[in-house]
Amino acid sequence: MIYMNKPAVVILSYNSWSWHKKFLPGIIAYAEDAYEIVVVDHASTEPLAPHLQEHFPEVKLLTLKTNTGFAGGYHRALLQIKAPYYVLLSADFEVTPNWFQPLLAFMEANPKVAACAPKIKSYHQKTHFEYAGAAGGFIDPMGFLFCRGRIFDTVEKDEGQYNDNIPVLWASGGCLMVRSDVYHEVGGLDTQLFAHMEEVDLCWRIWNHGYQVYAIGSSEVYHVGGSIISYGSPQKTFYNFRNNLILLLKNRPVKLLIPYLFARLCLDGLAGIQFLIKGQFKNCWAIVRAHFSFYSKAPYYYKWRKKNPPKFLSKGHYHKSIIWQYFVKGKKTYQSLNDTP
Repeated sequence: MIYMNKPAVVILSYNSWSWHKKFLPGIIAYAEDAYEIVVVDHASTEPLAPHLQEHFPEVKLLTLKTNTGFAGGYHRALLQIKAPYYVLLSADFEVTPNWFQPLLAFMEANPKVAACAPKIKSYHQKTHFEYAGAAGGFIDPMGFLFCRGRIFDTVEKDEGQYNDNIPVLWASGGCLMVRSDVYHEVGGLDTQLFAHMEEVDLCWRIWNHGYQVYAIGSSEVYHVGGSIISYGSPQKTFYNFRNNLILLLKNRPVKLLIPYLFARLCLDGLAGIQFLIKGQFKNCWAIVRAHFSFYSKAPYYYKWRKKNPPKFLSKGHYHKSIIWQYFVKGKKTYQSLNDTP
């Protein structure tokens, strides 16, 4: 067990020494005694401990013997770390000099806020937001996720339009600050999700327990992206489609679940046809596998939701179809949407 009186920046690492060598110096330099750093070796096949001991002796190391995905790795690691706050930080993030202080200051000033995240921008194109998280996340009735700064494949340039602090349904798990007591109160990350959307599920449960999630516009970090599961890969397609259906089943009230879930299943079929037309057969098969995996897990989550009845919350829920707004009406940015959440 690792005990800390300061916030713990926890970095899950799987064969990530190249990223640590590149990004840990900045994380250490900007700490200014405000936080401590724990690297979690997630059953890497390459040696990590000798490199950390030689180059970054101030970093604590926690070793896990088996790899259970992003959700499982953090779940097991955070059970072994006692700290007032956790910051889940992926290995392929570059932090900036003022990245941490605005997050902590906002949390300290707002006790009902249980989680928050900075603006996430692209490491390769630093003028623009990054696909996974951008400036805070939302959801439409059929479960499609989008962000301030990114809707589907349209990623905006950061021109200061999202520098405010606002409540959001979800914040990216790539760089997420969360109160440790609330994290454990709501059950932590769902290990059955393995990877992708586990932070959306966590944030939604935080709202359902009466707390809040915010995007903090005065803090920013840069994300490389696609370093573990590459964008567009069949593996990513599988987790995105399956976990999105689980997300709805777990967290959406029943009167809003049945009609929209049926519509979502139909749209997933259309997505599979689109992959077939493009010749992306493995991605089409990934959608089929995702659905069968969802059906096999549905009884477990049905029992889970009976013990944890979902609530309807307006914050972060967009009441129109983001597909219709984007593809039919041509609204490509968050600011162009009507009745934004």
